Amino acid sequence: MATSAPGCLKGKVYEQQEPRRLVRIVGQAPLTATVYELQRLRCNLCGEVYSADTPEGVGEDKYDESAAAMIAQLKYGTGMPFYRLEDLEKNLGIPLPASTQWEIVEEASELIKPARDELIRQAAQGEVLHNDDTSMKVLALRRAITEEAGERTGIFTSGVVSTAAGRKIALFFTGRQHAGENLAEVLKRRAAELPMPIQMSDALSRNAPKPIQLLVGNCLAHGRRQFVQITPIFPEPCRHVLEALGEVYYQEPTGARASAITRRTIAPSPATQPASDERLTPTAAHPAAGKQSGAELRLRQSHRLNAAALASADPFSARARRPLDNNLVERALKKAILHRKNSLFYKTLNGAEVGDLYMSLIHTCELNDVNPFDYLTELQRHTQELPAKPAGWMPWNYRTALKRSLSNAD
Repeated sequence: MATSAPGCLKGKVYEQQEPRRLVRIVGQAPLTATVYELQRLRCNLCGEVYSADTPEGVGEDKYDESAAAMIAQLKYGTGMPFYRLEDLEKNLGIPLPASTQWEIVEEASELIKPARDELIRQAAQGEVLHNDDTSMKVLALRRAITEEAGERTGIFTSGVVSTAAGRKIALFFTGRQHAGENLAEVLKRRAAELPMPIQMSDALSRNAPKPIQLLVGNCLAHGRRQFVQITPIFPEPCRHVLEALGEVYYQEPTGARASAITRRTIAPSPATQPASDERLTPTAAHPAAGKQSGAELRLRQSHRLNAAALASADPFSARARRPLDNNLVERALKKAILHRKNSLFYKTLNGAEVGDLYMSLIHTCELNDVNPFDYLTELQRHTQELPAKPAGWMPWNYRTALKRSLSNAD
């Protein structure tokens, strides 16, 4: 009902659709603890002690599902080591040893593994799969490698980002395998009736999932970087290439580099076709073959690498769904790099597998604009339903599963 305006006392006021919002932010510990003191009575004859009943709504477990989700989010999502969180909580009056934090996240990881396994299965069905790797330290694995004295000595965290139907799935794998070998393991779960997917990576041979045949796209950003590094030596030929590459990116639809699904659906127009042809044309200042300095050889090598990348990423070719660059997985690997910079290493391969699981779930949530803390919490609260139908508990549809679970409970 409309009432008189308190200012003019003549007009009528009506409720607005958008309320006025006040935001008040308070600080608190990442994990808070509540201490319940229950009255106890002791019999003076038999000595038996009787305690008051637990208050209603207080769970049986000391650590709530949200505690595991927050520890995992801080450790594997933002790079906070267990000991650093222990010190923070201790200063705020909450004892939370690093060993206890590990036990909490390890136990929770076993409960939510079906969600990670389903992510791998769905990632294998993707249209475009980006992959790359970065070095990682696993102490127990390093000792085993030293004792073996074999040819392969590296330890890596591989990142795989799969895109399909507007969704992105991020996967992490830590161990002795290269990015290509881990991608091959993922593709073993691909449905046989699906068409050949596109692989986007840099030009390293270890990124290829041998012996699986894919439509290969080489990262244009890596090719461009070759010319940026030698621009002070060969400014004119490098300027020609860099400007041509800028034109290639300019001709892409807005936001196309972040989406390998919607790009490359526009047929070339007469105005844009010449630019796509010109970028593959050697420059007049290109050093001729013959006796050349080391810098000139490097320039020729840059031209060869970039020509291959441009050919594989040509937006006007028949293989038009290929993205221009591999930046999507490069950003994903920053999760592993952040962990390496802060925690320095994993102690065991089991610890690395737990970290990979949480990083995969957390970064997939981030790529799909989903709250990872809420997602991890709800997965733990519905461990009975999760194994039966993991496809219904993905970051993009778990809210629907929650509603269905609540309606069934009613």
